[in-house]
Amino acid sequence: MSPKKKALPCPLPEGWILTDTEKRKWRLGKIIGKGGFGLIYLASDRVESPVTEDTNYVIKVEYHENGPLFSELKFYQRAAKPECISKWMRVKKLDFLGIPTYWGSGLSEHNGTRYRFMVMDRLGTDLQKVFVENAEQLKKPTVLQLGCLILDILEYIHDNEYVHADIKAANLLLGHRDPDKVYLADYGLSYRYCPNGEHKDYKENPKKGHNGTIEYTSIDAHRGVAPSRRGDLEVLGYCLLHWQCGTLPWLSMLRNPVQVQEAKAKLMDNLPSSVIQMSTSSISLAEVAQFLLDVRTLGYKEKPDYDALRKVLSHVRLRGPLDLSRPRAAESSRPAANRNSRQAQPVVSSTKPKPMTHDEDLTKLPYRTKEKAKAEVQKPYNVSSATDARARSRHVASDRDEDQEDEYDPLPPRFHPKTREGTKQRQRHDQLAPAFGMRRRDEDGLQMRKQHNKPGRQDFSPDVTDHWGGNYHSWEAYCTRTSEGEDYWDKPKDNRWEEIDYNGHQLNADVHSEYYSTHCNRNNRRNSEDKSFIHRSCKIYACIITVALFLILVVFTAF
Repeated sequence: MSPKKKALPCPLPEGWILTDTEKRKWRLGKIIGKGGFGLIYLASDRVESPVTEDTNYVIKVEYHENGPLFSELKFYQRAAKPECISKWMRVKKLDFLGIPTYWGSGLSEHNGTRYRFMVMDRLGTDLQKVFVENAEQLKKPTVLQLGCLILDILEYIHDNEYVHADIKAANLLLGHRDPDKVYLADYGLSYRYCPNGEHKDYKENPKKGHNGTIEYTSIDAHRGVAPSRRGDLEVLGYCLLHWQCGTLPWLSMLRNPVQVQEAKAKLMDNLPSSVIQMSTSSISLAEVAQFLLDVRTLGYKEKPDYDALRKVLSHVRLRGPLDLSRPRAAESSRPAANRNSRQAQPVVSSTKPKPMTHDEDLTKLPYRTKEKAKAEVQKPYNVSSATDARARSRHVASDRDEDQEDEYDPLPPRFHPKTREGTKQRQRHDQLAPAFGMRRRDEDGLQMRKQHNKPGRQDFSPDVTDHWGGNYHSWEAYCTRTSEGEDYWDKPKDNRWEEIDYNGHQLNADVHSEYYSTHCNRNNRRNSEDKSFIHRSCKIYACIITVALFLILVVFTAF
């Protein structure tokens, strides 16, 4: 876990004069930022005049007791001297090395409180802000170019007996004057892994486990082992993976460092397939997978082959400015391994009409008219036959024109009456229509319309013409059914059934008549039970009224 943060120091007054160990004076300006342990001020070496907005210096101030700034000062004083950096760049034939310039440091006291300060080059925005503005994803060439630039920095500080131990986008800053340059800053967790040329031994210490930024910290750090060169490279690999994919497999479990450690160990043990499967359709992670694979083979004290790692990230060294623009839509898709339920399904063209679901409420879409809704249902689908075309273009009769859900329900498939299936369907309809009041469709066939199970809604329009053009039944035979003096249609229909589903599949083609007779008997039993209940209630009410009248008569007689 990250070191426990101490309280930020009380702000020093603007215009306060500080003197470093070299007796050079610095004037404080306004506060422009806050670090993990300190405040960052604009500063100027011209103490006679106020600090301007375009100054080239900043001063980082912390309490004297804080340790991170002290560790950072020691790194700059030992490993980041300007002359040492210039010499190393000449040997490596580099034009730029992203280590901020250190200008001085010292101690100061204000209102009885001691402060430690450090003067640095002023830098621009950090890469984390750019990463968030780009929907947490960077272009692949940009990621690989960043990897090469950071490798140069790590090689230098490793050669000078230090490791950074906290590489992340928030610690990568763009140049103030030149935004195309990237600097690795914040060496508060830097560690001298090889003092006087002797590498620290591998030793696990659970009390120091999970140190660093939990998203990117190395497996060694999870185990409490002192930082090393391979740990820095492992952290860089996780950063490259996150910047290119926009996610990491353990981002959902950051509150549990042990689970994060296990997820990282699983990823490293199954390389390169564990990273390759996170690739998107347009972006390959082969370079990052190979980079992490090479890092995994390193020993704790082994010196990395930095040139080989650079070749993995780019066969031809990338030159020119960084492209920090937002990736295209095809490049910004999340990896397939992390989509889960959102995984895209293959598009399969179909000639069947798209069914409108029963739960769709078109009244919630005021901009859709009836014509638009009908066009949207029919437009994306090709007509496969004249029968299908006629079925999709037919208008369904409705009592209320505004009821779009009923008006544009897709029609079920039909069979020609002269075929075997058509004959079976007509016979089944003839058998069940008197019992359940199912009506026939209009002139084109023997179709049964699905009745929506909504109370208070009846949609029974007269249709007395059968397929042969004759009068199949009278309207009264369809809409009226009396049983012992009661109107059948005055009661809610609990025995409604659905023969054909919305996808046009016939659900109960071979339905036995016993099924429907059972439902009829159930309704009859329910009717008889209702009658007996009414008769008993009437008798009880009659008794109560008789007793009440008798009591009233007694009272009047007594008085």
